Amino acid sequence: MSKIIISCAITGSIHTPSMSPHLPVTADQIATQAIEAAKAGATVLHLHARDPLNGRPSADPAHWLAFLPAIKAGTDAIINMTTGGSAVMTLDQRLAAPMQAQPELCSLNMGTMNFALYPMLGKRKDWLHDWEEPFLRGTDDLVFKNTPRDIEAVLTRMGAERGARFEFECYDVSHLYMLKHFEDRGMIRAPIFVQFVMGVLGGIAAEPAHLTHLKETADRLFGDRYLWSVLAEQDGPVGVALYSLFLSTTRGKVGAFVTDLWVDASMRGTGLGRQLLVAVRDRAQSEWGATFLRLNYYADNAGAAAFYARLGFRPKPQETWVTLEGAELGDLG
Repeated sequence: MSKIIISCAITGSIHTPSMSPHLPVTADQIATQAIEAAKAGATVLHLHARDPLNGRPSADPAHWLAFLPAIKAGTDAIINMTTGGSAVMTLDQRLAAPMQAQPELCSLNMGTMNFALYPMLGKRKDWLHDWEEPFLRGTDDLVFKNTPRDIEAVLTRMGAERGARFEFECYDVSHLYMLKHFEDRGMIRAPIFVQFVMGVLGGIAAEPAHLTHLKETADRLFGDRYLWSVLAEQDGPVGVALYSLFLSTTRGKVGAFVTDLWVDASMRGTGLGRQLLVAVRDRAQSEWGATFLRLNYYADNAGAAAFYARLGFRPKPQETWVTLEGAELGDLG
């Protein structure tokens, strides 16, 4: 089994400061969160820069150099500098800092596309900075430009001339064919790292069927010459697992009791439920030394019964779970 590589995007360029107090915008904030992410297990740090005075996405090399040395000194994680920057930047602006810093990894968007962020306007009424609302509102007429000439320039200036490898960001199926075009021209060498980016209005939607199509297309085009990951933006959570410590006196062991496991209907059948349970198992083992998982489900939920049975959960005939609640709980004494 291949090793898992965790990539963490620290601040990006889509979200604005008003959307979260946790969005890092100053050099100290970006450096601190990047180092903390690496300590938590991130191998790759996907970086953007911000103007520390107002949080606006920035291409200024001075803003980059205010935090890059601290991250390099504080971690051995791979630095992944964006060449996309923001859709409002020119190509020369986007490449100014990467050309100076010469990172070992760069992101590269594989096509020109609409980049509509204006639906996010409905989530805020108060704005910290005067640029935020006009910026988002203006994305109904915003095109992110990365033509074949632009892509060739990035591959040449950052790859051939400075030795960087790339995270190829594919927001739609057509981007995979553009990637294959540049492989056929000899400008890209294997292994190819493909990032499927889903859910941006203007690109492919974050739906399981689309992910399957992307993966099958990449398999046909690149065979075993590529690695992939997926980044999907969706409004709201797609899955939740709640659990707590459980001590069994009959076993003399610690377990984790899964009180709730929920997966959005759009994500069922993708393996997310199993992934959530794996995460519960791993964390419970690490934190408590848990040796088993326990849960229950409604008797009329045939789908849940079949799902848990496929995973290996088995009922214990000698055990019966009972509940005390309401008035009876108060009457207990």
